[in-house]
Amino acid sequence: MSERFFLYDETVNTKTRFVSFMGETERFDLAIIQSDRYYGKYIVLNILSNLFAIIGEDDLNEPGYLEHAFQLDEQQAQELREFLFELV
Repeated sequence: MSERFFLYDETVNTKTRFVSFMGETERFDLAIIQSDRYYGKYIVLNILSNLFAIIGEDDLNEPGYLEHAFQLDEQQAQELREFLFELV
């Protein structure tokens, strides 16, 4: 077996918030991770769907970003977007 080539291997402190809320048509169980990586953006994990995205304000303003990242319809994505705008 050849030696593993690491691009990086670091341990960082993070702040994680677990949030569960019910929208009009969708339940969201999220883990929101904040660290000094990813240029101040958040790692948002949807625990129910096993999907995640790195999200900042620019991503929330990008049409179709949440729909694609979390496989949501337009209404579901708007509910998530409204919540996430409170964070960023």
